[in-house]
Amino acid sequence: MSTRKKTHLKTQFQKAISTTLTCSGLIIASGISPLTLAQEAPSQSVQQPLKIEAGNLGNALTTFAARHNIALSFNSTLTRDLQSKGISGNTSPIELIEQLLSTTDLEMVPNQDGTYSLVERGQYQTTDNQAINLNAMVIQTSRSNTKKEDSPQVITVINREQIEEQLSISTDSSQALSNLLPAYSPNTQKLNNSSQTFRGRSVLYMIDGVPQSNPIREGSRSAHTIDLSMVERIEVIHGATAVHGLGATGGIINFITKSTRSNKLKQHVDVQMTTPTEKISSDTLSYKIGYQAEGSQGDFDYLVGLTNEVQGMYLDADGNYVGAATVRGDIMDSKSYDAFVKLGYWLGDDQRLELEVNKYQMKGRMNFTGVDGDRDNGVATSSVKGTPPNGVAPYNDVQTTSLFYTDSDLDGMEFKAQAFHQDFEGRYGASNSNSFQDTSIAPSGTLYDQSQNQSEKIGAKFSLTKNDLLDNTLSITTGLDLLQDKTSQTLILTNRTYVPETEYTNYAPFIQFEYKPTERLVLQAGVRDEHAKLDVGTYQTVAANNGVTVNGGSPSFHETVYNAGAVFKITPAVSVFTNYSQGFGMPDVGRVLRGVDIAGQDVDSLIDLSPIVTDNYEVGFRVNRHPYDFELSYYESDSDLGSRIVEENGLYIVKREKKEIQGAEASLGFQLNKKHKLQASYSFIQGKSDTDGDGKVETKLTGADISPNRLVTSWNANWNEKLSSLLQVSHAFSRSFDNEDLDFDGYTLVDASIGYKLPVGKMNVSVANLLNEDYFTYYSQAAYANDSFYFKGRGRTVTLAYGLDF
Repeated sequence: MSTRKKTHLKTQFQKAISTTLTCSGLIIASGISPLTLAQEAPSQSVQQPLKIEAGNLGNALTTFAARHNIALSFNSTLTRDLQSKGISGNTSPIELIEQLLSTTDLEMVPNQDGTYSLVERGQYQTTDNQAINLNAMVIQTSRSNTKKEDSPQVITVINREQIEEQLSISTDSSQALSNLLPAYSPNTQKLNNSSQTFRGRSVLYMIDGVPQSNPIREGSRSAHTIDLSMVERIEVIHGATAVHGLGATGGIINFITKSTRSNKLKQHVDVQMTTPTEKISSDTLSYKIGYQAEGSQGDFDYLVGLTNEVQGMYLDADGNYVGAATVRGDIMDSKSYDAFVKLGYWLGDDQRLELEVNKYQMKGRMNFTGVDGDRDNGVATSSVKGTPPNGVAPYNDVQTTSLFYTDSDLDGMEFKAQAFHQDFEGRYGASNSNSFQDTSIAPSGTLYDQSQNQSEKIGAKFSLTKNDLLDNTLSITTGLDLLQDKTSQTLILTNRTYVPETEYTNYAPFIQFEYKPTERLVLQAGVRDEHAKLDVGTYQTVAANNGVTVNGGSPSFHETVYNAGAVFKITPAVSVFTNYSQGFGMPDVGRVLRGVDIAGQDVDSLIDLSPIVTDNYEVGFRVNRHPYDFELSYYESDSDLGSRIVEENGLYIVKREKKEIQGAEASLGFQLNKKHKLQASYSFIQGKSDTDGDGKVETKLTGADISPNRLVTSWNANWNEKLSSLLQVSHAFSRSFDNEDLDFDGYTLVDASIGYKLPVGKMNVSVANLLNEDYFTYYSQAAYANDSFYFKGRGRTVTLAYGLDF
């Protein structure tokens, strides 16, 4: 195919997606003006009543619940012979469903994960009248309507209540994930999330299915692209999976944003302030304010959110300033905002169009600069007040736009389509790094520069699901994913190309099967055909890599990845599962390209650009019997051509090596009574790589690749209708490596919070690092032996928050 024709096709692809997003936005926007006018006009001041249609009760409830974003699940046999007479009223959707069911033998009960289940009245009640969690939640990230209890992989759903508890302790999204997922590496407490792996591999971050990770030039900034205030729940798939394409060799973390659940205007405002317990000053105070509004009018619904946050400097347990990550970017001494809009329109009872935009920025304030520590003598990296002498502020600037279309009854099938666009910029601080030096510009060692990553993704996802085949025992989901990712990295102070523009294009058809031959057995299998291509023009490396010319090229890759799993229910509450799944990933292409230092190289022949295919094997056991739930799994994760970042002469390069990882995870929840719940989760992991090329793994993976073994426990208490509390303890166990300089000394962190409902609003008081543990972060100890990155963890802080619904 000629270059002109390829360019024409790419241009048409971009135009098609962009036009779809633009036109659909105009369609929805065209409805906003009459909506607004209708709300302002006196004749429309009375709220329209909600209505559940007459007809089959199951169909009526399903349609109504979907329209109002209520996750309602039930066995169809419960409503098979029941009819809805129809009902309407000026009330909430939940209350209207309860009114309709009041004349039947059925009731709707809330589950602990924020969903609802329809059950026979009184059948699923405990002695203290608390409904059992039926755990029938459909996992949106699975793409095939898989229920959590039927998944052959470990899946964690972090609900809204848990998110709010973590936000009351820390607004850092990585800290929340680390507190709730032991297999996720401990938080770096920096804007850079380098070494924050999941089960020892890369994690694919998503917002409602839109990829946020940037594997083509992995700048370790993907964990900070949305404020958790905008998130309803977080779905986490543990282990390699290719269901969403590139990047999930360790798992998927999908942030599911909030949706409107009210037929009238509801607003929320909250304010929050965090301070250390000593040396309190304007430099160390942090504060945040947020606002959200939601509602609906007829077939339209909307939700908007705004947050603004200023983070002060962190102090360690001794009251000293924590070292500033001047180059890689920091959360402390920063300011951030998030603007979120979701607009929905019901085209019919089964058809919905939804437009979503999220704009997020976190930017350093540059009031402090880092001072190197001394690892050999145990001296931590520190900070001094004053603007860094060179460069401009590092930041993350991300805009994610997506358009969804769903038809839940397309000739008896469910059709989903999504078009998306993501624009990402990640700027790093200035330094005189060896890789920046060029004697044609300045004497060696004196040249300061700073890099900036740009990544633009545009893509689409389509899926079609048929659930009722073979007498309701077989479900098939098939679909197609399209992605185009343009990524580059520049040195902005000298206007040099650090990584040439790299265009990654991918299309992947897939099919998934779920078969239930009996009530006790669930079988799943699938295949995904990945077709990928890189386009890189001829370029020249920087002087530090000998300034060689590299011939451009268009290497293409084709990989077929598979998954197969089974769940066998020994009893309705006890099951065993096994799973095999493959993940498809790419090495850090940008780092490979910029690291070429030998003349005469050709992009088409660079073996280091080959994909990473990860094989994940897993077996497990789960119990969900009130008042406790338990899950245990063992996994192995292998890749013949893995990717490992190493430092050589001050430069970080990619090593392609065989890698093998083994691990186990366990979680236990125990509901003492309706007011108190205990939870504990444990992760064990170990791994090695083949560093000498003999085909056998022999070198322990370091903290740059795997997390420490961790135990996380918590106690949730609802003392009465007004008072609640949380106590959580996280222990990271010590670990040794082949390189003794990276040996890790474990530490224990304790957090606590208390919430109290006032006559107006709710107050929260939280204490992070309650015991004021003095420690160096896991990243600082175990990832790289570098005096610039030898950071201590944050000492004790107190957070005071107030929220009001109106």
